[in-house]
Amino acid sequence: MNTVEDENGRRFVLRKRSSDAWLVRDPATGEESFRDPSDLTLVTEADALATAADGIPAAVRTLLSAVPNERVLGLVITIVDREAVGVRSLLAETTLCESDLHGAIAELVAAGLLAETTVAGERGYEATNLARDSIEQLREE
Repeated sequence: MNTVEDENGRRFVLRKRSSDAWLVRDPATGEESFRDPSDLTLVTEADALATAADGIPAAVRTLLSAVPNERVLGLVITIVDREAVGVRSLLAETTLCESDLHGAIAELVAAGLLAETTVAGERGYEATNLARDSIEQLREE
């Protein structure tokens, strides 16, 4: 697979080549079509797998990259739905042990999905706009 670009700068994943036509996939829609090779240019500096991922909204790609399992996804959803949650509440209400919770939160903060805040005078975490947007987009489907 390769990345190709049309005259408008729109990128596609090249699936097959022949002298008459190239089969390309639009990463935004997943649709495949045959295009005239003279209308396309190979983009050697672009990874085809990264081009394929371009069809997914950036917020969702960030969430997918940062969330290793369903439990951590549930943690993000819980914080998004509650807007902000204290650390003590998370420890009491979830099945995550303290080290797993803090490790997951550290990764989510580093990804820009959570931010530290104060809840009822104690340390807590709130969802960022990026987290809210990603969950909203997933729920729309």
